[in-house]
Amino acid sequence: MSDSETHSSPAGEAVIIGIDLGTTHSLVGVVDSGFPIILADAQGERLTPSVVSYADPENPRIGREALRAAETAPRVTIASAKRYLGRPYSDLSDEEKSAPPFRVVPLNDGGIGFEIAEGRVVTPGEVSSEILRHLKGVAEAALESPVSRAVITVPAYFNNSQREATKSAAEKAGLTVERIINEPTAAALAYGLDKLDDEQTVAVYDLGGGTFDLSVLQMRGGLFEVIATAGDTQLGGDDFDAALATQIAEQLDLTDLSPQETTRLMAEARKAKESLSSAESYSLRLPFFREGRSYELEITRAQFEAAADSFIERTGSICRRAFAEADQKEVGSIDHLILVGGSTRVPAVQEKLKSWFGHEPNLSQHPDEAVGLGAAIQAGMLCGRVRSIVLVDVTPLSLGIETFGGLMNVIIARNSTIPAKAGELFTNAVANQPSMAIRVLQGEREMAKDNWLLGEIEVPFSPGPKGSARVGVQFAIDRDGILEVLARDTATGGDHVLEIRNSAIDVDDAEVEKMVSESVDYAFDDMNERIWTEAKLKSEELLPAVEMAMTQVGAQLDEADKTEIESAAAAVRALLDSESRDAPALKAANRTLDEATQTLAALLVEAAFSQE
Repeated sequence: MSDSETHSSPAGEAVIIGIDLGTTHSLVGVVDSGFPIILADAQGERLTPSVVSYADPENPRIGREALRAAETAPRVTIASAKRYLGRPYSDLSDEEKSAPPFRVVPLNDGGIGFEIAEGRVVTPGEVSSEILRHLKGVAEAALESPVSRAVITVPAYFNNSQREATKSAAEKAGLTVERIINEPTAAALAYGLDKLDDEQTVAVYDLGGGTFDLSVLQMRGGLFEVIATAGDTQLGGDDFDAALATQIAEQLDLTDLSPQETTRLMAEARKAKESLSSAESYSLRLPFFREGRSYELEITRAQFEAAADSFIERTGSICRRAFAEADQKEVGSIDHLILVGGSTRVPAVQEKLKSWFGHEPNLSQHPDEAVGLGAAIQAGMLCGRVRSIVLVDVTPLSLGIETFGGLMNVIIARNSTIPAKAGELFTNAVANQPSMAIRVLQGEREMAKDNWLLGEIEVPFSPGPKGSARVGVQFAIDRDGILEVLARDTATGGDHVLEIRNSAIDVDDAEVEKMVSESVDYAFDDMNERIWTEAKLKSEELLPAVEMAMTQVGAQLDEADKTEIESAAAAVRALLDSESRDAPALKAANRTLDEATQTLAALLVEAAFSQE
């Protein structure tokens, strides 16, 4: 393999975490009770923005707190440091030197620095170290034990200097780097492609926030080798945002933007991009943007795609370069095309890929989390927490469990090869819940009630706050078609097992055809029902949180902000009480309320800091 190994680790040693140090977002994962999972922070967020704010140089803020600080202190808030990691200043383009709102300066040794105060500079490595230290803390809080060892991913095209800079940043954060692995290799592990018997050729299209690469890998005997790669360290979703922000500024006739205005406009462009991946239009609002004036603009998906098209096309030429290199090595046709990076959610990207590759992209994994999950799996292998399995045959219908709100959560997807094993970690959705009912389902519909119930397990645990209990659920199908469902309370280690013979696999062909046909016939209604349920759950979580925050710090808001929040909250309540069950409207109302409470959230954070 082309990945560089730094240490080996015999099975059974202390936990090793897996980290995806991304350009725009980073995350940390671990194999817990046999399951690879991405760990959430205290706010329940699994993705940490790769942003560090030095508004207070002695107490830098990381992630979402740094993003909030960026609006008021853009000059000392560093984002996308990965683009500069391990590179000399002479290597930078004029745009890389001047485009960011923060100041990029040369160091005496020829390296890169970011000026955060008069006479004070931090390096890309130091910024990355702050992010890694934060992720280490997230893991330690989630696992309730110290962590000192990690597997960290890097782009396949990273040179030795960039890899060493990544390793050095981790060591400054108190982590021993057990292995640095290539991001496409990690993604392939997350997709389970290491478990296939035959020799396979895999293309990994990785379009993140700040970088892009296309890697061609060959798998032999469960090991992946990167045989061709091409990339661009200055191409990603951030460029989509900037192009759309420029288009918005032109339409609104906004010129001579200040750093604060640029930061705010980029944030709105990013929200528009994310919304337009699932919606045809987006209502952009910029309240009190300039000299007390507010702006509104309707943006269509077609307008966004026109702004992003040249960047998407650039990825095509990079793909052709990688395939030309693979052809020289007599590599066969591609067996799998897997997508990594949040920017691959853009529908125009997926349509281009279908035409370029002649393949349906594999969308079975969360694009933001695939690399982090792969890093966690590799870490689990190194410390003996993961054992590989051989897969054959297929299962005709998806298998999963019912989750809060009556939704179907798929554990093993339809047409998965068997024997198969997969699992997830679940938490209690309600405070003081004494147990969790694991209802095992089979079928292709979005709502649990429309699928077949195969069996049920009741897992008791100690009552506690919402999210305090952790129950690992693992599905395992053997070659004989027997489904074994294992539910484990990770606090006690107590196992509860349900064995289901034949019904999971031996399903009448007519029944399979009927279920699949119904999933297509009712796809729109099912998806609307799922979106409504998810939006309703979000509303029921958001409204009490807003009420609590208003009670604590609402008095510090001006009347305009109070009115905006009260109006947005009232709109959410009205839609919840309505009989229309308008899912897109409720989802949009949640987003409006979320946006209206940004200042309130910042005040809440400030209040928390002042109490420390």
